[in-house]
Amino acid sequence: MREPAWRIFAAEYNDANHVIQARGEKAPKYVITPLGAKINRLFIVGVLTDVEEIGAEGIRRRARISDPTGIHVVYAEAFKPEVASILADMPIPSYIAIVGKARIYEPEEGVLYLSARAEMAKEVSVKERNYWIIEACKNMLIRINAMKDAMNMKNVTAKQLMELGYPPLVAEGVAEALKVYKDVDIHHYEIMAKEALSFITSGRKEMKQNYEEEEEKIIKIIEELQGEEGASWDDVVEKAKQEGMEREIVDEVIASLMEKGLIYEPQLGKLRIV
Repeated sequence: MREPAWRIFAAEYNDANHVIQARGEKAPKYVITPLGAKINRLFIVGVLTDVEEIGAEGIRRRARISDPTGIHVVYAEAFKPEVASILADMPIPSYIAIVGKARIYEPEEGVLYLSARAEMAKEVSVKERNYWIIEACKNMLIRINAMKDAMNMKNVTAKQLMELGYPPLVAEGVAEALKVYKDVDIHHYEIMAKEALSFITSGRKEMKQNYEEEEEKIIKIIEELQGEEGASWDDVVEKAKQEGMEREIVDEVIASLMEKGLIYEPQLGKLRIV
């Protein structure tokens, strides 16, 4: 049976430090996240922010895909040259969807590096990206509720959680997660889901006037502050205020520049020049 592809935010996936393996010949491995996602395959949608060649003859690529919570690292390996070609040809930034398998690297005991091995890749629209965020939040909230219920049980089992109506994969993952993750910060993940939704639900004001001069000023500020990871949104606002711009105008100008495709947000709260 083909494993389901989880819609999972980068932050939760990258927080994981526990891997289990099913029984049997060629049994799959699963990444268990702190909220109990039991992941063998992933469905990722976000902003493609970087692609680099890492293998011989340009076949293999490593890409970074940003969602509202962080960065997924994705590899296109030799047995999927068509995926490597798609990544190589795709403009940066652009919205991208990836389906792939969990890629687990354990160089030594207690050290775990997680990424994804791409099986399929395609460019998508902002509407499709927004829909993915909504679905990822829905899935996360199911695991949050399951974790809350599990924390109120003694010696919780997957069967107990399934009796409450949770899907088998969620029930199995949550029961396993509680064995290894102590004091899971549920509130942290609730805030994460709220912020991810606000990423697409916050209204954009119409530009009240033409701010060409202010746009040039904001672009220059971002260029000065962006470094390797991007300029902090708050730092950009503060610098602009020091140069005489009002906060409301700064927010309008940043929104306008993003809509024009001149700047983008590689991750929540960071800005970069395209």
